Amino acid sequence: MSAAPNLFEQQARNRRQTAAWVMLFVLFFAWLGFGGDAALYFGSVDQLGQAHYTVPWIGIAVTVVACGVAWYSWVNGPKQVLWSTGAAELVTPQTFEEKQLVNVVEEMAIAAGVPRPRIYLVPDADPNAFATGHGPGAASIAVTTGLLQGLSREELQGVVGHEMGHIRNFDVRLMTTIAALVGVIVLLSDGMGRMFRGGGGRGVGALLGGRGKKGGAGAIALVIFVLWLVTLILAPLISRLMAMAISRNREYLADATSAELTRNPGGLAAALQKIDAADTPTTSIKSGVAHLCIADPLGRSANLKEGRFADLFGTHPPMAKRITILKGMAYQQLKASGQTPIG
Repeated sequence: MSAAPNLFEQQARNRRQTAAWVMLFVLFFAWLGFGGDAALYFGSVDQLGQAHYTVPWIGIAVTVVACGVAWYSWVNGPKQVLWSTGAAELVTPQTFEEKQLVNVVEEMAIAAGVPRPRIYLVPDADPNAFATGHGPGAASIAVTTGLLQGLSREELQGVVGHEMGHIRNFDVRLMTTIAALVGVIVLLSDGMGRMFRGGGGRGVGALLGGRGKKGGAGAIALVIFVLWLVTLILAPLISRLMAMAISRNREYLADATSAELTRNPGGLAAALQKIDAADTPTTSIKSGVAHLCIADPLGRSANLKEGRFADLFGTHPPMAKRITILKGMAYQQLKASGQTPIG
């Protein structure tokens, strides 16, 4: 059995994987915009080899719409997330648990070297937490009342360290942007589908096939158009699957960052065990915010397993695997300090 990766190796590997997924997401988005233009370009080639479609109108339109929707989501996304969960800002802590939460958030902010985020409470008995915002200078951490009441200080440090990792690693900015792009792709897929159903496809068909025999250019145009159309139909599903993969990688990275900030991976492992043992879904947090949470608030079975199916449809890595990795880090810490690990 191979040794568990140390936290710095874990962080580096997950950053590489996330960068690769983001690049794939960008390329996929570019294909949705300019793939149709490529089909129309080759489809407009006449018998003399002249192309009559020279301006990539589809790509330009997609880019303009994407920028507008992404900007709106960027500005309003964090506020909408907090509003959708019923979160209330913790300004003046009253109870012991609330004061402890403020103190732990301040500690972890200092350890992470970022400004203290705003703190919110979600009125839900199920233990969970998430972070949102635009980056380290404008971020919020929200925890459920169930999490606040059910964890020890050490476990709470692990969870807050995890969310602080999302903030320090700019995950909140990344996931806000990805969510906006997924929204754009869904909008485009629906809009283009309506256009084709409404008769717009006849004009495209005329451009692809109405100039006589074009030899190889016509065949290329048809192949590109069919591939582009199929991709457009499947785009909402494909984009969500890619967003889920990015979310899973960032969860591993945030776990490793929590271990770095608290120097106690066992604290987060114990917290995750308690969160995993809770058998009721987090009713205040809906599917649109699920990818932000430390644990899947909906309790979906895809997040409980390993394998290809879970890798495709899970928003979070398997909890048991995360706990195992954290315990492996704790084991390595004990071994490095000269203490004898138990078990």
